[in-house]
Amino acid sequence: MKKGASKRRKRTKNNLKTNIMEGILIPIGFFLALFAILYVYWTTRTKERLALVEKGMDAGIFKGECSQYALVKWGIFLIALGLGVVAGSLLSMAIEDVVAYFTAILVCGGVGLIVAYLVTSKLMEKKRA
Repeated sequence: MKKGASKRRKRTKNNLKTNIMEGILIPIGFFLALFAILYVYWTTRTKERLALVEKGMDAGIFKGECSQYALVKWGIFLIALGLGVVAGSLLSMAIEDVVAYFTAILVCGGVGLIVAYLVTSKLMEKKRA
């Protein structure tokens, strides 16, 4: 048996171990980072609220008001994203797949957000009148 063959086999075995370790460590690292971010967010929010209560101020400013048109906004946005996927599949015939899909989805998503803003502002005007 040649010396080079055994070195190659060792190298392949080490590469396999490295790939397995990456496959395990990347998701673990992702979830640890996510947990750390959420932990810092919640502890900071709690400290801010406690500081407000100690000063005698109202902690009600943290209660977010739900927009009554939130579902309209999300509906228009998701429809626009769906149209972006369709447009991306049509564009993929002319240009590279990844570029076509990302471009179409982002452009249609942006247009959807603009349309949602216009629709909700008209609905708010109509409600005031």
